[in-house]
Amino acid sequence: MSNLELAPSVMRFYGETVNEGDRLRSSADGRMELARTQELLRRFLPPAPARVLDVGGGTGIHAEWLVKDGYEVTLVDPVPRHVESAAAVCSAMVGDARELPQPDDSFDVVQLLGPLYHLPDLDDRRKALAEARRVVKPGGLIAAAAINRYASLFEHVTYAHLHTERIHDSVSKILETAIYDGVRGFTLSYFHRAEELVAELAASGLTDVQVFGIEGPAWSLVKAAEQQPGEGPTGDLIASAMAAARLAEPYPELLAASSHLLAIGKAPADIQG
Repeated sequence: MSNLELAPSVMRFYGETVNEGDRLRSSADGRMELARTQELLRRFLPPAPARVLDVGGGTGIHAEWLVKDGYEVTLVDPVPRHVESAAAVCSAMVGDARELPQPDDSFDVVQLLGPLYHLPDLDDRRKALAEARRVVKPGGLIAAAAINRYASLFEHVTYAHLHTERIHDSVSKILETAIYDGVRGFTLSYFHRAEELVAELAASGLTDVQVFGIEGPAWSLVKAAEQQPGEGPTGDLIASAMAAARLAEPYPELLAASSHLLAIGKAPADIQG
């Protein structure tokens, strides 16, 4: 992870193996994640046409709806094939969350809806948040997503193999260390607790930090239904799971059951002398 390079497993995973945009559009829990991320961000975003920097924005899955909403979006991502796809949606360039090419105080909103997933070293996450803090305008918004520490426990129950020795040991190690080594299936990843995510944003100088469970406590039921033979989860089940995510928001103890977390904070406004 030196010289601001991502781990090779991360670059291979996103550069050769998966299309993150397809996951968010096709899987039931992915569609929930996308819809809830939109819903949460729209509560806090300044009116269009504000300037949004989408750091680690992938193929432009979030930039697409932001542009449709009237925002001026610039996307930065370390994976060249992501940037190539995103360029059809908005201004897009190859770059690293820890060393952004954008000037100071140049965006109304900076969103990191993926970079913190794959920076297991705290210093690297601090660099990414410091860079977001640098390029956002005084009083601007920063939104950062994280994978929940306990997501793998719920997910592997839906695949009905958590009881097998290999998966059990792998998930146990994630719970103990917060890190997945990327040996198989997924890639090198860091799993946050909600309070830890809030603390990292606050330590970067942000104020009024709030954290939300994106999919809420019932997402794994939707995912489990999708794994079964047949047509998959019903519309009513998905609607109920979305309702559960909204109902859970005032109760911090339910954050641990969500697959992803979204923290939102503000950069301090200029103090006029």
